[in-house]
Amino acid sequence: MDIVHTPATTPPRPTRRHWLLRIVVGFVALVAVLVLVVLFFPWDVLRGPVNRIVSESTGRHFEITRRLDVKLGSTIRVLADGIEFANPGWARDPHLVRAEAAEIDVRFWPLLTGTLELPLVSLTQPVLGLQLQEDGRRSWALGKDTSDTSTVPKIGAFVIDGGTVNFMAPGYGADITTQVTLEGETKADGTPNPLPLSYKAKGTWNKEPFSAEGRTGGVLQLSMGGAQQPFPLEIDAKAGATALKGAATIGQLATLDNTQATFDIRGRSLSDLYKFIGVVLPTTPRYALAGRLDKQGAVWRVAGMNGKLGSSDVAGDLTFDKSGATPMLSGNLRTRSLDFNDLAPVIGAKASDKPAQTNKVVQRPGKVLPDTPLDFALLKEMNADVRYDIADIRHVKELPLERAKVHIDLKSGLLKLDPMELGVAGGTLAGSVRIDSATTPAVVATRLDARRLQLNKLFPAEALTKSGLGTITGKVDLEGRGNSTAAVLASANGNLALLTGRGQISNILLEFIGLDGGEIIKFLVGGDRNVRMRCAAAAFDVKNGLMNTRTLVLDTTDTVVMGEGQVSLATEKMDLTLRPQPKDRSILSLRSPIHIGGTFASPTGGPDKGALALRAGAAIALGTVNPLLALAATFEPGPGEDANCVQVLAKAGAPLVRPRGAGRQVAEPAANEVPAAAASAASNARVANMAR
Repeated sequence: MDIVHTPATTPPRPTRRHWLLRIVVGFVALVAVLVLVVLFFPWDVLRGPVNRIVSESTGRHFEITRRLDVKLGSTIRVLADGIEFANPGWARDPHLVRAEAAEIDVRFWPLLTGTLELPLVSLTQPVLGLQLQEDGRRSWALGKDTSDTSTVPKIGAFVIDGGTVNFMAPGYGADITTQVTLEGETKADGTPNPLPLSYKAKGTWNKEPFSAEGRTGGVLQLSMGGAQQPFPLEIDAKAGATALKGAATIGQLATLDNTQATFDIRGRSLSDLYKFIGVVLPTTPRYALAGRLDKQGAVWRVAGMNGKLGSSDVAGDLTFDKSGATPMLSGNLRTRSLDFNDLAPVIGAKASDKPAQTNKVVQRPGKVLPDTPLDFALLKEMNADVRYDIADIRHVKELPLERAKVHIDLKSGLLKLDPMELGVAGGTLAGSVRIDSATTPAVVATRLDARRLQLNKLFPAEALTKSGLGTITGKVDLEGRGNSTAAVLASANGNLALLTGRGQISNILLEFIGLDGGEIIKFLVGGDRNVRMRCAAAAFDVKNGLMNTRTLVLDTTDTVVMGEGQVSLATEKMDLTLRPQPKDRSILSLRSPIHIGGTFASPTGGPDKGALALRAGAAIALGTVNPLLALAATFEPGPGEDANCVQVLAKAGAPLVRPRGAGRQVAEPAANEVPAAAASAASNARVANMAR
């Protein structure tokens, strides 16, 4: 047999393609093994090491009490069955969080740089203990230095299905416990429930009783950016004497940006709101306000506001801007009808016909000027630019105010009511008031001009003047120091004056002043009549609260009355003497100087006893000779002469004492400032016109 030899064959060498295939298969197999390991890895065995590592890094006890599971990815999901995390040792509550279960998402890549970002924190039946100290320490800062805000975790969405939240902040006088209940994501009819969480809170805020209840959305989107669904909220809260009801949608919970809300707020006084929201508002009677609220950035806006301050209505729009170093309040307010009793607490005065409803007015025994302390220090906390227009003012007995318009300008503690225009007795009282709180006590300067005040409207309750005719011009230029109306007037320097030209006044009033018995009997039998008034002036120079007469004259066709004396704004005592001089002959006249004394609270008035006794003694002596001769002692030949009205009014308008100008001066001149020469010429022209 022939044997055939065949050449031996070698196996084919692996190609690059085969190597790549083997690598891919190996990598897939490795990934599959890793996936299986991850899926079936008993993460709970790491619970102890995790508890230990977190406790050591934060310096406080951390424990997952029952079970740990982890879902790996670029965002790691940690599932903990039972969790406890202690508060720092200085906190009141032992635990920052204690919950039945927790689901926490952790972003992996920021974690490598030491930044803790938690896109989601979901807790089941938690008890939270949050505490904020005045020195900046906060219990939710996870570093060992709890005042370092960089150790506060960045939380995106926060979800709880019920539980308790305890919040304490001694600096705000806050200690509040809130119970949260999850009602369900859907309603009974199967439609989505936009407000699944209900809450009830109770405790103190600003050291006053606080309570609140309402409903919210189920997910609180705290931070982490990105598109967010508006967070719905309903609230019914009470803090001290302040009650708030409202509904809102909040675009960014972390900053409250894009907030759209409606509110109804009621309370004892608007000044109470400073403790809660940091806005400086005046002392008022009880109030009730409603409107719309929105926030963009650092700017809060109140639109369509309307309501009541006491018995007065108020409406308008306000803006509160916190973007600057000092917050700024601006806007426009209007009132159709103002009850003066509601304005009285603002100026520290008593209501005219009923007690103030709030904020007790301090009234010194036997005094009239209000001594209620006014907290001017708060003027440094905020700036303001607000215009307020009051169409009608009611229930004013002391001063017939009719309307008001004022521009409130507050900057760096300097409050200016400029311009201020008041409708008074058919005329106007216009000018400015400035309060400089930069000094202690505050400096208060008042510059007011009265124009065309109607005599019969100025004292409408007085029977002897309500029939009078004529217009009154006046000026108030005073500056004082103090933190109450009484203190400011007690230290006041400056001048004030009231002037009037032609008019009419009750003749019987003049005869009573002059104790002219014959004329009084005639008018009591035949009735009173008005007598023509040529001019009148009452002007005082004021120095350290003491008013000295510069001019005190009343000139009519019947009598000229000259006066002099002093009035103390510090002691509220009066010492004035009126000297009537008739221009007609009369019998039965016991005319003598009239002395006005006493205090503002208890004034006295009557004839000078010495002069009256002399005249009465003469009548008695002559009466012993012949009864008819007694009348001779009461006969008044009428020596009075017309006063020089131009000179009288010019003197009244030329003050001797001017304010010291202790307050801050404003660099720019007022828009309506008149050069001195022009002002003097205008004043002289007015005086001459009044005297004609």
